[in-house]
Amino acid sequence: MNNDETIISALGGLGEVGKNMYIFIHKDEIFIIDCGVMFPEDELLGIDYVIQDFSYLKENQDKIKGLIITHGHEDHIGGIPFLLQSLSIPVIYAPKIAIDLISKKLEERNIPYKNMETIDNDYKIHSKYFDIEFVRTTHSIPDSYAVYLKTPNGTIFETGDYKFDLTPIGPVADIRKMARLGSNGVKLLMSDSTNSLVEGFSKSESVVDETLTDIIANHLGRVIIATFASNIYRLKHIIESCEENNRKIIIFGRSMENAIQIAFDNGLIKDRTIIIDANKAKDLKHNEVCILCTGTQGEPLAALSRIANGTHKQISLLQDDLVVFSSSPIPGNAASINRVINKLYLKGVKVFTNNDIDNVHTSGHAKQEEQKLMFRLIQPEYFMPMHGEYRMLKEQVNTATLCGVKEENCFIMKNGDTLVMDKNGIHRGSSITAGDVYVDGSRIGDVGSIVIKDRKLMSQDGILVTILNINPLKRKLLIKPNVTTRGFVLVNENAELISTIEKKIQEIVTNYLENNTYNYVDLRNVIILELHPFISKLTGRRPIILPVIMEVKKAEEN
Repeated sequence: MNNDETIISALGGLGEVGKNMYIFIHKDEIFIIDCGVMFPEDELLGIDYVIQDFSYLKENQDKIKGLIITHGHEDHIGGIPFLLQSLSIPVIYAPKIAIDLISKKLEERNIPYKNMETIDNDYKIHSKYFDIEFVRTTHSIPDSYAVYLKTPNGTIFETGDYKFDLTPIGPVADIRKMARLGSNGVKLLMSDSTNSLVEGFSKSESVVDETLTDIIANHLGRVIIATFASNIYRLKHIIESCEENNRKIIIFGRSMENAIQIAFDNGLIKDRTIIIDANKAKDLKHNEVCILCTGTQGEPLAALSRIANGTHKQISLLQDDLVVFSSSPIPGNAASINRVINKLYLKGVKVFTNNDIDNVHTSGHAKQEEQKLMFRLIQPEYFMPMHGEYRMLKEQVNTATLCGVKEENCFIMKNGDTLVMDKNGIHRGSSITAGDVYVDGSRIGDVGSIVIKDRKLMSQDGILVTILNINPLKRKLLIKPNVTTRGFVLVNENAELISTIEKKIQEIVTNYLENNTYNYVDLRNVIILELHPFISKLTGRRPIILPVIMEVKKAEEN
């Protein structure tokens, strides 16, 4: 890298929806924007989170000047505990709501970290090479900001997640500041692409609130509302509507409880008496109760799924209940959500989704017309779409060219690709290390693609364990092999098959011991290599084969 160049790259967030992390480098300074997680697809069996590969940051630890957080969603803050376990971050700059959410995460994982600075629309960061400002935006969580970075080679405007809502529940986006910064000249725009495939403007949050108010006011039974816990403005409105309509609120789900507590702490919700314990609801009429819960994406352990399954310890469904999904499906979750909805219908309750009533949810991400407005306000010379799958990134490039950005000045990037900004313009540079790291429980990076492949095989074809007793000195199998299986076949109902496999193992082992110098690893590999095609031909399956070899040296001496 040339010392006079400014480098822009992403360690996550490109070609995917999640694990956002963008880095900005000039000489000996690195600023990071966001550090999120991505939730695993179904094929990543046993994986809790997917996070970024921090290798490049570890190699350049001494250059890191700070981590900037645009807002408090999981795909922007969820990776912070893992980042802080991997390297030292001198300071985290974040909005107040995000700081509260980050603090709870770190407290739960017992990670001490105190150096967090609260940003707002007027906050500025000055370093040797960067001057950084923040611009208030509208999103589905309070305290959301775009980031404006002034570098020696030009200015960058990073939108974070945003939409344009002219009648929001919270503060309106600072459109004037965007226009002012745009008129001063922005070299590179990096913009949220999540809804770039969707035409038109997003519905205002106030329209959703009107619909929810009507439901709360007019339904004669209990109302159960499942929504994203992070959508604090919607929670605020639901609580205020319940106050107006004499309904008490029961909360289920730890993330929902945390969000409500943060709303109280920040003065967004005033009346704490409206929240009651589930046991007190028994003394109220059905039309005096509203249940707020997690589980909008059909998560098996979330409150709504347990209510639908009839396994929730405190709440059972009633015939006059109305369940409202005030959310939209995250890609890949449709099947899980439909399973929960079907179970709710089987219980005889009424269910509203955003397909049934168009105004029970609105996205927090800009659609095409809002993206056009961003281009007109910022007037960038160059454009890099971010936060989205490839088709989303590609479509926003099309929108950019409609708004006057030259096609050759648009860059569709992959994680690890770099953009090089100098006095003459912007061009592609060499790549840096980037990739996926799997988090499995408390283990970070221990589980790789080979382990995931083995888990898939076990889930599809099961596992076969063979136990062998061998005298390695005399190269002799002492007793016939014993086979047990899990997820392959029922042993009791397939005695002949198991016997055939045991005979084959005995043949393989005996042949090896008679013709080779004994070696534990070699014997194990021979059994696996020869047994796989044999079992596949017999059954059409390829289970994981685990030979357990017991070396018994004294057996014949006794």
